[in-house]
Amino acid sequence: MSNTPNLHIAIPLMDELENLPALVECLQKQTFHNFDVYVCVNQPESWWGDETKQQICTNNADSIAFLQTVDTFPLKIIDRSSRGHGWPTKRHGVGYARKELFDTILKTAADNEIIVSLDGDTAFGKDYLASIAGQFAHNPHLSAIAVPYYHPLSGNATTDRSLLRYEIYMRHYLINMLQIGNPYAFTALGSAMAFTVGAYKRCGGITPLQGGEDFYLLQKLCKTGELSVYSTATVFPQGRESKRVPFGTGPAVAKSVVEQDASYPFYATASFQKVRQTYNLFPALYEKDIPTPMTEFLCKQLKTDDVWQPLRKNFKTVQLFVKACTERVDGLRILQFLKSEHRHGSSNGNFAEFCTVNGIPLPEGFSFESTDIRQLDEIRNVLFEKEMELRKRKAPVCV
Repeated sequence: MSNTPNLHIAIPLMDELENLPALVECLQKQTFHNFDVYVCVNQPESWWGDETKQQICTNNADSIAFLQTVDTFPLKIIDRSSRGHGWPTKRHGVGYARKELFDTILKTAADNEIIVSLDGDTAFGKDYLASIAGQFAHNPHLSAIAVPYYHPLSGNATTDRSLLRYEIYMRHYLINMLQIGNPYAFTALGSAMAFTVGAYKRCGGITPLQGGEDFYLLQKLCKTGELSVYSTATVFPQGRESKRVPFGTGPAVAKSVVEQDASYPFYATASFQKVRQTYNLFPALYEKDIPTPMTEFLCKQLKTDDVWQPLRKNFKTVQLFVKACTERVDGLRILQFLKSEHRHGSSNGNFAEFCTVNGIPLPEGFSFESTDIRQLDEIRNVLFEKEMELRKRKAPVCV
């Protein structure tokens, strides 16, 4: 395919030595060969003086040594872990590692080339890069892809129960967002993103944070271009416990299913419908103020008595006004709204209602605390198939 773009694979690494042989093997087996790989082995510089972090320091040094032996594909190692090269005290974490990787790629890559964001603990099939390259080649206006994901189980009952609870939460959220046709319907995982260099520049790039940087990047890509949530290939990140970041898969798995309920509740279907109703009223709001299900919340959240008039003043057509409303009431605001609504709801009840509406059977006496893990996995798989069907419907026409 003559218009197939070059791919630049960006992988932050910390304490990943045991996963590197499998990662390298996945890359070696790719049917698509027009790619290069950038890894950033990283840690805070201060860890060299911390006895409790010596294992990670040694692991990172061994990771660099291992990677230096790889010669089957182009590989650039960014050393942010050796003595004198680690992150300064207030500037470290996976967000900074991803930014350093992306910035390094930008120095030589053309705007039509593709950055594929992965993690060191993520597996993928031999056609993964071919599927990414093909989708961008067939859809020249596409900015980014939020790739489908699936967490393999570990065999540890406690970990797997927490992992399944969290993944079911994420799939419940995305399915609801896809069903209401919201433009911010995506799941953000740093191991499951791809975007053009031009789109990355246009949206202003990644904001390095201690956590959530992947969500904010995809949200910016949504606002400045077209985001697809469909791919014929899936990535398989490990669902392992981690406390390196404040939220995401690692911290969620570190919590029990009871503890997860406070941070990752199942929101009511009716609350998602309020988001849909608000979005549907954007064109009418161009003419005059009318009540929306989200107006009171937005006034409080944005600290204003009038959410819509400033947008009418600055955007002089219905189309521009609706676009401005969509950017104002973005994925973050939607999530905040759903959380504000949830104070009056029950996670178990909301999930059961969702399953009833969508024809998903639950075992008698279902609960995340006691239902057999095999049955939880079956529920996860049903949601995965439903989510993939909805992802495909939203995909660009020429996939």
